[in-house]
Amino acid sequence: MSADVFSALANPVRRSILASLLDHPRTVTELADGMPVGRPAVSEHLQVLVRAGLVRDERRGQHRVYHLEADPLHEVGEWLNPFERYWRDRMRDLRATLDEHPDLHSTERRP
Repeated sequence: MSADVFSALANPVRRSILASLLDHPRTVTELADGMPVGRPAVSEHLQVLVRAGLVRDERRGQHRVYHLEADPLHEVGEWLNPFERYWRDRMRDLRATLDEHPDLHSTERRP
């Protein structure tokens, strides 16, 4: 798994672009609509995503259409799996502790 994938996913605009591509391929103009940055910035973010292998582009006439490439995301999910299991186990342990001590359930603040 490439460090470029993690770098690409670190930016919230790039994550929003990926989410926008879930439904169907889009042009840069379509992607820029509703983004907190302008079209030139979206184009730069798309290039980062292309280099990371998360997006591919296709020329259609005068436009480029961007497609999600989800395979690297599967690798990220595989990498995250042990951490998810860790937190799931911690939450199970917390629930067991709270069940053993109902007085800890109280949402009221104690002086």
